[in-house]
Amino acid sequence: MQLKPNALRLHETVRSVETMSRFALAVLALASGVYTYLGVRGLLDGSASFVFFAAIIYSVAVSVAIYAFWTYMMRFIPLVVSGVQRIGLFFTMAIGCCMIIAMSSWLNAAALAGSAALEQHMAVTLQGYAEDLDNAHARALSTQSLLPDVERAAARFSALAQDERESGALTGTQGAGSVVQLLSQMSAQMTQLAATITGSRTEVAGLFEQGSARLATMRELVSTPGSIEPRADAFQAEAVQLSAIIAALQQTDVAASVRRAATDLTAGFIAPVADGRSADLANRQDQVMETVRASVAAQSTALTLAADEILAQPTIEQRRFVPLSNAEAVLRYWSDFIPSWAGAISIDLLPVVLVLTLMVVNDAMRRDAQTLEEAETITAAEMLRAVALYKRMETEAAAGDPTAMPGAVETPTRTVTAAPAPAPDAEPVEEGIVTPIDSAQRKRGDGPRPA
Repeated sequence: MQLKPNALRLHETVRSVETMSRFALAVLALASGVYTYLGVRGLLDGSASFVFFAAIIYSVAVSVAIYAFWTYMMRFIPLVVSGVQRIGLFFTMAIGCCMIIAMSSWLNAAALAGSAALEQHMAVTLQGYAEDLDNAHARALSTQSLLPDVERAAARFSALAQDERESGALTGTQGAGSVVQLLSQMSAQMTQLAATITGSRTEVAGLFEQGSARLATMRELVSTPGSIEPRADAFQAEAVQLSAIIAALQQTDVAASVRRAATDLTAGFIAPVADGRSADLANRQDQVMETVRASVAAQSTALTLAADEILAQPTIEQRRFVPLSNAEAVLRYWSDFIPSWAGAISIDLLPVVLVLTLMVVNDAMRRDAQTLEEAETITAAEMLRAVALYKRMETEAAAGDPTAMPGAVETPTRTVTAAPAPAPDAEPVEEGIVTPIDSAQRKRGDGPRPA
């Protein structure tokens, strides 16, 4: 094969960078093995020596597999010319790339972004705990919104009792009778219910302060630099304490207690017997107590509906912090670490660029190659016959036409260019042997014919 200058330069360049290609492939395989070791070490359990040797063996196997696979691809794909065979090799390369990603790339990503992924997991969990604490605190405070209504009802019953005692504003007769007794009873119940609501306020505030302190500690653990494992353990301990505080906040909610107390206002209403000295006063006392009963029923209904609205709010599910390994955290929060994934996969799949480059260069060399197919397929006998014919043509040309060119014989149809001069040790050819040139001339109908 005779190569053009451009193809020759490409061929020499490919051979000159072959060592560099092998070195680059070895470095990439070694780098992938190192990061695979760092990634797989966090997945294994057992003694330190077992984890070390198991991770080393796996990483060495990955490095050897990557180097061998890409060596095969760099050797074979540039040499294959057939479209079907090349497609088959591309399909094989795609399967190999998927296997490399499955056995190495995700572990490389875990080594590159494992600590950051664990911090992301802790930050997401911290945000969830903060929302739970706020929701529990808001629900506990929502019960406090009933306090003004309860206090207002207690003050109204107390004022009515005072007016009836001093001026007989309800029955027209002053003094402490059955109406005053009933109104004082309702005022005492409302005051007791208000005290229950007020008492929970202090406990809710204390629990919320404790929960806020736990959250502050957890935020410090997330943002503090250093090794991630001890920080994750401390974060888990703080999460357990915060979960207990959130549960206690939900238990301090007095909405259910308010609802029961509001229901008891009607169900447990006991009106005293009218103690008027006259039938007319007793009748008026009965009328006032019936009015008080209706007022208490209305107040009970309003408090019950308000408590039901609070109780209808969804309960806060108990949250639990689940520790993750570096690889699990990277897989769960992969969308937040796309650059790390890109770097991890590029380490393993960068040789694809080398393979495609060699394929294009080899195709260019094949297109620029200048082949002489006849010279590559001629036999030794045909070469000897051509040499003998050349000598005879020279002799006849010298004897017949001294001015003829020594290197060519003119025929009626075309000029035949003579072959190179024969070697000194070439054997003579017998007369009467048909040469390839004679045969070709006879097929065309020109040249000398046999007698």
